[in-house]
Amino acid sequence: MIDRKLSGAAPAIRLPQGAIDTQCHMYLPGYPAMPGGPGNPPDPLPTPAMYLEMARWLGIERVVVTQGNAQQRDNACLLACLAELGAVAKGVAVIDDETTDAEMVRLSDGGIVGARIMDLPGGAVGLEALEAVDAKAAAHGWVMAVQFNGSDILEHEARLAALKSNWVLDHHGKFFRGAQPDGPEIAAVKRLIDGGRCWFKLAGCYESSLTGAPEFADIAANSREIAAHAPDRLLWGTNWPHNLAKTTAEYPDDGVLLDTVLGWLDAGTRQKAVVDNPMEFFGFR
Repeated sequence: MIDRKLSGAAPAIRLPQGAIDTQCHMYLPGYPAMPGGPGNPPDPLPTPAMYLEMARWLGIERVVVTQGNAQQRDNACLLACLAELGAVAKGVAVIDDETTDAEMVRLSDGGIVGARIMDLPGGAVGLEALEAVDAKAAAHGWVMAVQFNGSDILEHEARLAALKSNWVLDHHGKFFRGAQPDGPEIAAVKRLIDGGRCWFKLAGCYESSLTGAPEFADIAANSREIAAHAPDRLLWGTNWPHNLAKTTAEYPDDGVLLDTVLGWLDAGTRQKAVVDNPMEFFGFR
């Protein structure tokens, strides 16, 4: 059991009107974890209703729900969550080279606008399928969310630069071996952004920070560098329900986390990262 904090003192940073959370996962009863994944989160199951309570606390009005690793390539739970949330939500699903055009249309009709690549333990579809997933995403006007060990970004840069879809580098790049604002990894991110199809997501800083809470100084420095280079390419997300946290003691305070991460940006850049950029990238109206 985890006591997921869903309310509290208002964050010091007030989210702008129309705020969009571009990174979270949700679950509903009746959708078991699939083989190959990490299992569903600990009880209580983090449902859309729980998320909406947290969203009211922070001032989030719209949301992008990403397929959780627990369900692997079965998007049924994601579609059910989107149906429960209604027009305020869009989804990022898992597809592969065997996904048919008819299934792509069905997913699109259910609110899906993107495909997930997760090349880390527990991920359903990794970089081996990057080009195949990209081709299907591009054909249906989807975006992609791409996650891997960013410390290896130079090895993958040419493939990423050749993508036909708009895509976002997830979770602050996840430079597990560390990265410096003036180092080669951040330079590669800048080149990819300048190529015209890459965005950069501020979400889950605790997953790859080597300096740790509460400042996450290493992630902060790199995020500020990328924000200065390309404020129009930032996306922000809560990463709720923080699936790496396995106990209440490990569970972050979403209000504090919001103030920390968005505190790295000036007010104009926050408006872009929280409203303007995700509206463009995910097609919100």
